[in-house]
Amino acid sequence: MTQRGDGYVPVADGAKPSTEGIDPAEWALRLRLAAAYRAVDYFGWSELTANHISLRVRDQPSEFLINPYGLLYSEITASNLVRIDVSGNVLTPTEYPINPAGFNIHAAIHEARADAHCVLHVHTVAGMAVSCLSEGLLPLTLEGTDFHDRIGYHEFEGPSLAVDERARLAAALGSRNIALILRHHGLVTIGETVDSAFLRMYRLLLACEVQLRVLMTGQPFTRISQGTLEHSAQRHDWFFRIGPGGRQIGHGELDFSAIMRLMAKIDPSYQT
Repeated sequence: MTQRGDGYVPVADGAKPSTEGIDPAEWALRLRLAAAYRAVDYFGWSELTANHISLRVRDQPSEFLINPYGLLYSEITASNLVRIDVSGNVLTPTEYPINPAGFNIHAAIHEARADAHCVLHVHTVAGMAVSCLSEGLLPLTLEGTDFHDRIGYHEFEGPSLAVDERARLAAALGSRNIALILRHHGLVTIGETVDSAFLRMYRLLLACEVQLRVLMTGQPFTRISQGTLEHSAQRHDWFFRIGPGGRQIGHGELDFSAIMRLMAKIDPSYQT
C-alpha cells in the first residue's frame, strides 16, 4: 500500500485483520461495538465514512476501540475495529488506518470522564438542526426529559482538529451531563457501556425530531414544569436499569440486546 504525506494509509481491498491475541472480554466488547455501528447505519444516522463510536477497553482504561478509517458503518466487524490510545496511536496489528483528527472529540471526553466508557457521535439532519437553534434542545416529550439539566453545549470552532479544543469540549460536557450538543455540528452521547450510549442517542434523536415537527406547526406549544422534568429524568435512569423479573441490569442493556439480535438477523457478518 502507498502512504500519503498526511499519514493516511488507504484500506487494502479484502484485507482481513488478525483476531489472534484478542481475549474473550475484549471480543465481547468488539461484538457489541460492531453491532452498534451496524445499528447506526440501519437507523440512518451515519454519514458515509465520517464520525465514530469509541469504546474504552476495560482492562486498559487509556486504550479504546474505534472504527477503521475509510469503511462504511455497514462494513464494520468485530475483528476490523482498531485498538488505539488516547493520542490516536494504533496499538495492535491491523491492515486498516484510523483518523486521529476524528478521534479528537472522543479523546477529550474519555480523558475528562472516567464514566464515559463509550462515546457516540453522529451527524443527523434533526440533530444538526437543533444544534443551530438558540435554545437548543427543548424537553417537550418524555424522551426529551431524559436530558433535563444533563446536556451540554459546545460552541462551533470549525472541524475539531486542534488538541487545545479538548479542554473546551470537556468543560462543555461537565461532570454530570450525559450528552453534548456541538453547535452547528451534531450530537454526542456517552455511557458506561455501548448499550447506554446507544439508548441515549436513540432517545435524543427522537426528542430532536419531535421538536422540529412541533416548531414546524407554527402553533403555540406547552412546556413541562421544572419539577416534572427532573422527576422524569430520574425515573428514566431507573426504568432502563430494570430487567426481566425486576432484576437490576446495565443501563440500556435490555434494548441493546434486542438491537444485537436484530443486527444478527439482518447481517451477522458484524460478528466476524
